[in-house]
Amino acid sequence: MTDAEQRQLDSRVDRTIALILPPVESLLAKLLPLWLVKALVEFVVFGVKQAWACLFGGLLLAAILLTGLWYPADWILARYDFLFLYAVGIQITFLLTRLERPPEALVILIFHIVGTMMELFKTAAGSWIYPEANIFRLELGEGAVPLFSGFMYAAVGSYLARVSRIHDFQFTYYPKIWASVLLAFLIYVNFFSHHFLPDIRLALFAFAGLLYWRTWVYFRVWRWQHRMPLLIGFFLVALFIWLAENIGTFAGAWLYPDQEAGWRIVSLAKMGSWYLLMIISWVLVTLVHRPDEK
Repeated sequence: MTDAEQRQLDSRVDRTIALILPPVESLLAKLLPLWLVKALVEFVVFGVKQAWACLFGGLLLAAILLTGLWYPADWILARYDFLFLYAVGIQITFLLTRLERPPEALVILIFHIVGTMMELFKTAAGSWIYPEANIFRLELGEGAVPLFSGFMYAAVGSYLARVSRIHDFQFTYYPKIWASVLLAFLIYVNFFSHHFLPDIRLALFAFAGLLYWRTWVYFRVWRWQHRMPLLIGFFLVALFIWLAENIGTFAGAWLYPDQEAGWRIVSLAKMGSWYLLMIISWVLVTLVHRPDEK
């Protein structure tokens, strides 16, 4: 599929919005100031497009939550195996309906593998556990990881790939690709090495700030193009991933050591880890969607 064909497919959301919202705007304009109506509509459209971009993650998170609240204990298919097959089904559907392009799916698969490898190491180190038994899983030493877990990383990659297209991202002062790849590599290595060597995450935060401190992302919502510092965008994505992680642990999909005796809010310190991990995902996506300079 060409970029033009993909943009046409993505514009279905814009066409639907253009069909529904003008009559709603006309009605609201009789009750509220026009500037407020336009601002509210822009905000609603932003929410709709964000929901469309995170469709993969939303569907997966909904399944995690619902099966955590109720899942037949005597069913032949373990809960984790159901989640794995369900996630595979979502991915196939996205490809068949062209919601993702094959090159994007390849990058997301790479991040899936990268995330699963880290999961094996982290579960072996006792950073978190998957408390339920299942068949579709990987084990390496003390590490044990259900295969559905990799799709949680894939969901982040899917969101970033789709949101960059849906909002037509453009950038100013975007760093060289080789520099961002180096940052992503160092982040990934530190996720392993900090168990044996000094943790350099503060240096990695500083490196990210040095690379992106001048970078602004421009994004189109509906009527207008908006902008924000890319570092703030990274933070907001990490915040929502942290919120999703709280839902996942509440549903018992995985547990941190301080949650084994009873659920509690995930430590805010984990948001820093997601901030860094999300940068890895973003850098992988930019290998397919090269940043468009404004």
